[in-house]
Amino acid sequence: MREGSNRIWTAPNALTMLRLLLIPVYWVLMMTKGNEKLALVVFLVASVTDLIDGWIARRFNQITNFGKLFDPLADKLMVLSVMLSLVLKGMLPALPLIVLLLKEALMIYGGVLMLRHQVVVYAKPIGKIAQLVIVCALILSFFGDHFTAFPVHLIVLGVGIALTLGALFYYAHACLTAIRAEKQAELTKQEEK
Repeated sequence: MREGSNRIWTAPNALTMLRLLLIPVYWVLMMTKGNEKLALVVFLVASVTDLIDGWIARRFNQITNFGKLFDPLADKLMVLSVMLSLVLKGMLPALPLIVLLLKEALMIYGGVLMLRHQVVVYAKPIGKIAQLVIVCALILSFFGDHFTAFPVHLIVLGVGIALTLGALFYYAHACLTAIRAEKQAELTKQEEK
């Protein structure tokens, strides 16, 4: 992974900030009766900015420390906000939201633990695929009343949750492996003295 620069004002970072600003816009629309489809449009715009900012950052070497921190944060906040609003509106069950919240809490705890050991675990394809599948499920959930006979949105959401749990286990394994390697290196140094 390329080192991130300390620049903030780049096109990808502007898109990330836009995505953060769209969260309250989404909430106002979603909680106003009759504006659910407009809220969906806001969510779609936010999802597209996520795809575009990552592509621009890699293509034009605009990867920044700000982007590495705030891009995934914006993604998670948007997805959790949309999921919470759908639960509150009775369009989704609460269990997937609870699972995602617990997973994110564990990821934050793991991230703090890794910072103490000065170990960085980068995003892997399984996490990105899980995010994409969950976003697709949330989009389908806006049309859930059309899937009464066969709840496609819930099936896709279940697949997304399974993938995100798989990503959690992958990251946990990678973190534990990195910590073991660090401890082994420390023991080796002590033995050499």
